[in-house]
Amino acid sequence: MTTTEAILQHLKSLPVSAQREVLDFVEFLQSRRREQAVREDEAAWSAFSLASAMKGMEEEEAPYTLADIKEAFR
Repeated sequence: MTTTEAILQHLKSLPVSAQREVLDFVEFLQSRRREQAVREDEAAWSAFSLASAMKGMEEEEAPYTLADIKEAFR
């Protein structure tokens, strides 16, 4: 018996009001998974955007020297 079949078997034995609660919970789980997927997608795009913006900057000369930084923190 698969998990789905076991869930359906238990679900059929519940009264309609409890079946509605199960449906609400399933919809909540689906919503939470969608929100997590959106957050992961946004994080991936953010990382990609930052990497794209910083691409090639490793070879650029720094605009400030160590002396400039030390002066700023005096």
